[in-house]
Amino acid sequence: IEYAKLYAAEAEPLEGFGEVPEIIQIFLIHRPANNIPYATVEEELVGEFVKYSVKDGKEVNFLRRDSEAGQKCCTFQHWVYEKTNGNLLVTDLQGVGMKLTDVGIATLAKGYKGFKGNCSFSFIEQFRALHQCNEYCEMLGLKSLRTTHQKQRKATPTKSKNLPNSSTVKKMVPKKAREPRDFISSEH
Repeated sequence: IEYAKLYAAEAEPLEGFGEVPEIIQIFLIHRPANNIPYATVEEELVGEFVKYSVKDGKEVNFLRRDSEAGQKCCTFQHWVYEKTNGNLLVTDLQGVGMKLTDVGIATLAKGYKGFKGNCSFSFIEQFRALHQCNEYCEMLGLKSLRTTHQKQRKATPTKSKNLPNSSTVKKMVPKKAREPRDFISSEH
């Protein structure tokens, strides 16, 4: 949420940028009388629920290129990537319009700045390879990843990887219809 606030502070004053994606807070509640004593709650999102990127890295949603919210989500990913020198990437961007929920985090190194990360670091490599800058990236003065990625590929020979299939994922679900996710503690 803090990166989203910093992004908004940098992007909102720019002429022509407009509304900025917002990550809504999720709260953990304790229900001692319940079989599952912990649950999460968040603001109800009403409208068309769209996945702008997916957590498993197997799909690329082309709505990212076709909608303002999608382009701004891609720009937010690029901005975080650049601000963290490629060490962190927000993933699984989904929500209604500019309100995002349940985002994922991929880190290049375990525990980067206290972030555990809940997505594979391979998403960072995939992002570098697939991201296409848009007008909002340009407004923020973000560096093209194409040049960076091409230089890295020339310097480091890698095995070719199959790129994920492309598809669009949409669903219409009011937030209140979603079941709360249970809190599961795991120790590694």
